Amino acid sequence: MDDRELEQLLQDLESDRVERKASIADKDRIRQAICALANDLPNHQKAGVVLVGAYDDGTCAHLSITDQLLLTLAEMRSDGNILPFPAMTVQKRTLLGGELIVIIVQPSDAPPVRFKGQVWIRTGPRRGIATVEEERRLTEKRRSRDLPHDLHPLASASVDDLDLELFSRVYLPAALPPDVLEDNDRSLQQQLMSLRFTSNQAPYHPTVVGLLIVGKTPADFIPGAYVQFLRIEGTELTDPINNEHELHGPAIDVLRRLDDLLEVNISTAVDITSESTEIRSADYPLAALQQLVRNAIMHRDYQTTAAPVRITWFDDRIEIQNPGGPFGQVTCENFGEPGITDYRNPHVAEAMKNLGYVQRFGVGIQMARKALSNNGNPEPQFVVEPSYVLVVVRSGA
Repeated sequence: MDDRELEQLLQDLESDRVERKASIADKDRIRQAICALANDLPNHQKAGVVLVGAYDDGTCAHLSITDQLLLTLAEMRSDGNILPFPAMTVQKRTLLGGELIVIIVQPSDAPPVRFKGQVWIRTGPRRGIATVEEERRLTEKRRSRDLPHDLHPLASASVDDLDLELFSRVYLPAALPPDVLEDNDRSLQQQLMSLRFTSNQAPYHPTVVGLLIVGKTPADFIPGAYVQFLRIEGTELTDPINNEHELHGPAIDVLRRLDDLLEVNISTAVDITSESTEIRSADYPLAALQQLVRNAIMHRDYQTTAAPVRITWFDDRIEIQNPGGPFGQVTCENFGEPGITDYRNPHVAEAMKNLGYVQRFGVGIQMARKALSNNGNPEPQFVVEPSYVLVVVRSGA
């Protein structure tokens, strides 16, 4: 947006494409505004703007704008409170002689967008939580073009291929706050559409993310949508296999079973001689393995490969192979650098965040590195190729 258009929005007190905030004292209200503009209920199909440092009457609040303030606002895009991730930029601009922070929010291609599970909208001067009818309108205007692959409906599948009991019992309470569930006049089909687990038009085929998260047999429709686990007695693939598992089914179950499988394979040594109390030390920290395995499931390529996520546990190391190379702004050269992240499957990431398997976006590798270091393990090694990522974690024993 150029300065002229921004100045017009700053002064237009009736426009539903702009919100003004004198400060960032109430960050949740800014997130609500971002969510509402991303939903674009009036269907302007134009960017909306949050002007931070402006009073309600459009005058400048003379906010002290620092780099840290800009970073704090920019991090709202991927801090996990607004899902799916809004397309937004944060800039410092001088408008009508005053310095403001301009947050430009693009309309979402896949509404409804939620802030902490609630759908916020703006129509005229009103910003509030969407009604059932308004949420339905948002769902129906979801665009079919240029959507991420995880939102593509699969014509070969039907709603009967989703575990609807698992969706209602586990996913809905994880994705939506209790007050929304209690005051819920939405049909099951409306809930599936709203959470992007089916297409928004009859015959309502399940989407890739719907099948991955609550599909009865996802690999029947998405080849490679499972995890292969091998426990090798030795240090080479040709050594005897001690244990083998293929984890199939909805991600809700697979992620839980993976946690159990990782934990049972970790060896814990007990030292009762060197100190007055026993000291327990694990050869691998569970938290690091969880971060790396979940990253592989979240970021893998579900579109062009039939290979599963592979976990191969040797006597001296663990290898985790993700069939899917770097994506978006992440390259082979900058892979793993703090602050460099992108999402091939943003709605799979959203679902894993809702289920509690992701606490913060973009920090999984850093959290794994820290847990390994604290446990005395060497730094993980990353082999990054255009078609896959291999992580090698070595024992701390």
